[in-house]
Amino acid sequence: MRIVLVILVVALGVTGGVASAQAATPGEGGASLLTPFTALAAGLGMAIAAGLCGLGQGRAIASALEAIARQPGAATRIQTAMIIGLALIESLAIYMLVIAIILLFVKPGL
Repeated sequence: MRIVLVILVVALGVTGGVASAQAATPGEGGASLLTPFTALAAGLGMAIAAGLCGLGQGRAIASALEAIARQPGAATRIQTAMIIGLALIESLAIYMLVIAIILLFVKPGL
């Protein structure tokens, strides 16, 4: 857990200056300096979100299967709660996908 926290802090420290960087104006005729950083941020964000959502889904399924093994009579209630939880976990990855698409296709500085 500490390793994930350290990696997250380092990633935020490396990309923290990107938010304060100025984008090139359309009149300069060049591409924005933020373009490579937005692609990097979108890729890293989606990778982190997908990885952590995968870990969360694995733990949720493992816990649900353990609960069903202990109480087979409550399997339908446990399965329903698990499916709702998995949908909520997956929605976090979908939100990050939307943010990544916005970062990639919206011109910075507008």
